[in-house]
Amino acid sequence: MLNARNTRLIFVFLLVAVLFLHLENKTIISIYLLLFVAYFSILFYGSYFIQSDFFLRSLWKGSKERKAIAITFDDGPMAEFTPRLLDLLKSESVPAAFFLIGKNIEGNETLVKRMADEGHVIGNHSYSHTFWFSLNGSKTITEDLKKCDDEIFRVTGKKPKFFRPPYGVINPMVKNAIQNGNYACIGWSIRTYDTNAKSAEQLLQKALKNLSNGDIILFHDWGQFTIGILSDFIKEVRARGFEIVGVDELLKTKAYY
Repeated sequence: MLNARNTRLIFVFLLVAVLFLHLENKTIISIYLLLFVAYFSILFYGSYFIQSDFFLRSLWKGSKERKAIAITFDDGPMAEFTPRLLDLLKSESVPAAFFLIGKNIEGNETLVKRMADEGHVIGNHSYSHTFWFSLNGSKTITEDLKKCDDEIFRVTGKKPKFFRPPYGVINPMVKNAIQNGNYACIGWSIRTYDTNAKSAEQLLQKALKNLSNGDIILFHDWGQFTIGILSDFIKEVRARGFEIVGVDELLKTKAYY
């Protein structure tokens, strides 16, 4: 399995081999460049594709043995969108997981309390969720995650175990923060890209394409067409014989400490 440790070992070996050949005048400088490009391309892939488990093992799919899926939402709570999502989920009797941005909680405590009361899983999605979040040092990221934990605990009395990294990016600094906080890192197997969807039909087809046992679906509270297609998505999922369960049940892992 390709991971950060194996990749380092392979490239150290290759670099030593190239250096030896260089001393023997059997290689050229461009090979060094090729090695570095290949190395950093792999690092980029490992950082930006959470399913690669490159730096850290993530939980991004449930068992293939059970015909069940889980629905998750990122970036809430949002006063404009989240209440409508909760209303729809309640009407369809569907549990979901909400990965919350800590700074969004103040002023939206009622929504967070409602999520907990209605049986939805609440996870940590960082406090700040800045564009450059993953480039901070491990200490700064650890403190940011704790700040989000504190906000969730203030409202619900529960400390979340589940963390989903902003943008799905995991690098050594984010990995260290996850381990420092003893979080379970939650990914996804279907990324709907609902915040960039061009139409409701396109989004619905993207969400349903290749749906299989154990899938974890990634939506966002604020996706332009998300609320509009959610009822049809739920109906089609059930028509195909799938259960919709909480992500904690799907992964057989406790969501809180």
